[in-house]
Amino acid sequence: MLDDEPGRKRRRLWVHPIVAQRPQKGQFHKLYTDLRLDANKFKSYCRMSIETFDYLLICLHPGLNFMDTCMRRSISAEQRLLVTLRFLATGNSFASLHFEFLLGISTISGIVCHTCKVIWQRLREAVMPTPTAADWLRIADGFYQSAQFPNCIGALDGKHIRVKKPPHSGSRYFNYKQYFSVVLMALADSDYKFVIVDIGAYGSTSDSRIFSVSRMGERLRQNQLALPEPSRLPGSAGPPAPFVIVADEGFAVSPHLMRPFPRRDLDVRKRIFNYQLTRARRYVECAFGILSSKWRVFQSPIQMKPDNATLVIQACVMLHNFTRIHDASTDADLGLNMTSSVSLDLSRPGRPGTAGLAVRELFADYFISPEGALSWQMDAIRGSH
Repeated sequence: MLDDEPGRKRRRLWVHPIVAQRPQKGQFHKLYTDLRLDANKFKSYCRMSIETFDYLLICLHPGLNFMDTCMRRSISAEQRLLVTLRFLATGNSFASLHFEFLLGISTISGIVCHTCKVIWQRLREAVMPTPTAADWLRIADGFYQSAQFPNCIGALDGKHIRVKKPPHSGSRYFNYKQYFSVVLMALADSDYKFVIVDIGAYGSTSDSRIFSVSRMGERLRQNQLALPEPSRLPGSAGPPAPFVIVADEGFAVSPHLMRPFPRRDLDVRKRIFNYQLTRARRYVECAFGILSSKWRVFQSPIQMKPDNATLVIQACVMLHNFTRIHDASTDADLGLNMTSSVSLDLSRPGRPGTAGLAVRELFADYFISPEGALSWQMDAIRGSH
């Protein structure tokens, strides 16, 4: 028998007495029904409304439903989802969740990883589909209405997600901020939703390098993102301008990617361009802020292997978009100031390209023209001088 094998630890109990009390004292059986009677408490616990939770459960149920066996009853899809959402919402350790839900630690670990994988697989096409030309035009209209930056199809940046140091990894995950991380590279729209993401790069890799080798960067270089044809900027009689992504100094300028002018020797025209670009770029920073505020697993290092940490990040990105669509979260709910300025990071400059520089000059000219100027932009750049 297996228990008689040399060196194998003999199992003392099939089910620990504490775990055996799950139907009477486990948080799912004891608290879940009461939570559904109070919409505010439920949203605080699960980070989404009751209606959104129920719809999410319907979407995920085929991937979370398991058959009972002659040995034991399976854990329901509802409980699996609740355990996972509680982990993502709090960042509590599996040991802590073990005492809350009265499930085995290894069982909780398996539930979280599997549920995160199902969330990514089943929600991706619904909440983050591959953008079409019509989608890019809608995103560009959103940026023009909210940030007065025309022909902008997204704000790009990378966020370092803290992880525990993987064994035998050397300095690959050690970033310039002096901690271990994997990188979430994301393109966000003006509604703080993620449009395209790349997840899992080493923390030691620069944003520019991550973007250049990502599928997103490769498709942008090869004109495979189905971008709309260049069009004149609103009210302008100048040449058509391409649709562009806005980013910080960590990226290299190109015909479809705009970064600020270097801070040295800035004249008024360049400072206005930088101000306008920063107003548009703040949306990805705010999206990251909403993500980490709602899903507090990001508030401390993720105590999982990098592959499993990537599953957690993927699930949170999907849930972020899902709740933005179905719950219409307000800024006040998240305690964020969306109008705050975003600081510029000069630590990792990229090498500009000639065509990209010409496009940047075109936008800079537009922002000081009567058609593109903002009534308060001169006061804004004086105040930041």
